[in-house]
Amino acid sequence: MRFSDFDQRLAALDALPVHRGRLMRVWLNGKALDLGTRRRSSENFLPLKLRAAVPALTSELDGLARVCSEHVGSDGSRLLVELADGQMVESVLLPRDGLCVSTQVGCAVGCRFCMTGKSGLLRQVTSMEILAQVVLARRLRTVKKVVFMGMGEPAHNLDNVLEAIDLLGTEGNIGHKNLVFSTVGDMRVFDVLPRQRVKPALALSLHTTKAELRRHLLPRAPRISPEALVELGEKYARDTHYPIQYQWTLLKGINDGDDELDALVRLLKGKYGVLNVIPFNVAEGDDYQRPDSDRIHEIVRSLRSRGVLTKVRNSAGQDVEAGCGQLRARAVGAEHVVRLHRKHGDRRPPPDRPDEAFTASGSS
Repeated sequence: MRFSDFDQRLAALDALPVHRGRLMRVWLNGKALDLGTRRRSSENFLPLKLRAAVPALTSELDGLARVCSEHVGSDGSRLLVELADGQMVESVLLPRDGLCVSTQVGCAVGCRFCMTGKSGLLRQVTSMEILAQVVLARRLRTVKKVVFMGMGEPAHNLDNVLEAIDLLGTEGNIGHKNLVFSTVGDMRVFDVLPRQRVKPALALSLHTTKAELRRHLLPRAPRISPEALVELGEKYARDTHYPIQYQWTLLKGINDGDDELDALVRLLKGKYGVLNVIPFNVAEGDDYQRPDSDRIHEIVRSLRSRGVLTKVRNSAGQDVEAGCGQLRARAVGAEHVVRLHRKHGDRRPPPDRPDEAFTASGSS
């Protein structure tokens, strides 16, 4: 169910825009649909036909998603959410009243270091299912920021994601800069987002300054060079007055070398953005590794000292083995996870990487 479908149903129940807005506001805050206003009870506010349908509407909304399990870590709680058809997605309660939501069941981009990417894409998450993740979280605690960085590539589910963002930035009472749209660089994003009523902040998955290596790590991402991606991000940042968040998953021996740091300084110094370095979240059977703690600190100090605003962002839930995609992978069973392998015998690294980098990491 998309919000546009639900809104039409409310209109058919004699709900005027003021009534429909009221219902969405109370639902998005995790409250009962027939909650009255400060001055009037629902009996004196909602149309009779709509009031009579409230129990059925409540049941339908409650059936969109449920918390299957909650995994509490030191940096927040990761929620395994079951949708009405039994499919699983993940939401994460982040520090400082943040929430990370999923926009797809699985993902088609196939990032080699991502557990979700190994599953492939099963289906889109509808706008109402995205909003239901926010509702479930708000029933547990306050949510003032929503980041679209969970399972899936939001740009591949653009209509549903934009519909959810519009509702959260209006009836959901979330500041526009506190709605963060993450993408690997789909060109449609840079055309569509500036024209929206609610313009979210933008997070761009960079991960390397080398085009060939990026094509290897993100096999089905758009073929756009890191330089071109940063230029598009810079324009959006200047137009919206929100800094871009550049995402960089740190992979030992792959993208943590001094050559990458030098190139990052050339690429990002003076840009209106922040670099989020995310040490790789190691799971059983992974071929990639995270750099040592000393190296991570050295990377951050080096970049900061040379004018690149840099922050360390660990994937939430690592201490309870619930980093991104791990909960769902365990829930659905390993037999449903599709792994990406290079062709048998193909040990060639991308042209701009030394052999030893891939000897250390192996294939994913």
